[in-house]
Amino acid sequence: MSNIKSTRINDYLSSMKNALLFLMTFTPALLFGQENARVHVLSYNILHGATMKGDFDLDLIAEAIKKTDADLVALQEVDFKTKRAKNMDLATELGYRLKMAPVFGEAMPYDGGSYGEGVLTKMVILAMTNHPLPYTEGHEPRAALEVLVRLSSGDTISFIGTHLDHTRDPANRVAQVKALIEITKRLKYPAILAGDLNATPESEAIQLLTRYWKPSDPKQMPTFPSKGPKVKIDYIMTYPPQRWQVVETKVIDEQVASDHCPYFAVLELVGK
Repeated sequence: MSNIKSTRINDYLSSMKNALLFLMTFTPALLFGQENARVHVLSYNILHGATMKGDFDLDLIAEAIKKTDADLVALQEVDFKTKRAKNMDLATELGYRLKMAPVFGEAMPYDGGSYGEGVLTKMVILAMTNHPLPYTEGHEPRAALEVLVRLSSGDTISFIGTHLDHTRDPANRVAQVKALIEITKRLKYPAILAGDLNATPESEAIQLLTRYWKPSDPKQMPTFPSKGPKVKIDYIMTYPPQRWQVVETKVIDEQVASDHCPYFAVLELVGK
């Protein structure tokens, strides 16, 4: 094993240790929280810590997330120990600032570290799985990070954060959606899917996905770019549809912290 690969593994294990420390610190407060099945969810592409001012500002990103009081956050374009992100573990750094447990899922090695998905949560984490998604040569690898969490009501749900292919050719996005559908078929619990899907509502990829998953936003509010958003490519969806009620959705007007607007939803788990 090369020294570079060994260092990356050690860094990753250190990140997981930090996540467990967060859980031990904040879980007791969760257990005495509000006893319901309502959850505040945020999807946010954080542009690897860069801002529209051309600088690197995790505090600005953390403040944008904090204002939503989200319980579950799906982060896209998350760097882990890359040079461009100042060798920082961005999920853990944001978790520390927000007092939330962080989880990172690698999509690909990049710039001396890794690049992929992040999840932040106030919930009790029961398990995590990082699902590699299909891609063709010349395209960026993608992943779907699935975290099993327990709500304050005692219910267990799956929370899946992902970031689909960004190129003009839809073939990789469609293949990645088909892989997500296969993951869906194996789900044991009600689930929430959140992320930058790089596809508009009328696209083949979204039309396929919504055969199984229900979008939280029937108005299809635009989420990109952050200054004067024109297209909807960021989503929060639920599965199975009959188990979830949408209480509220909104696109957050935050123009500087990233090139995407944060997309927020309040969801409630209903029935059995």
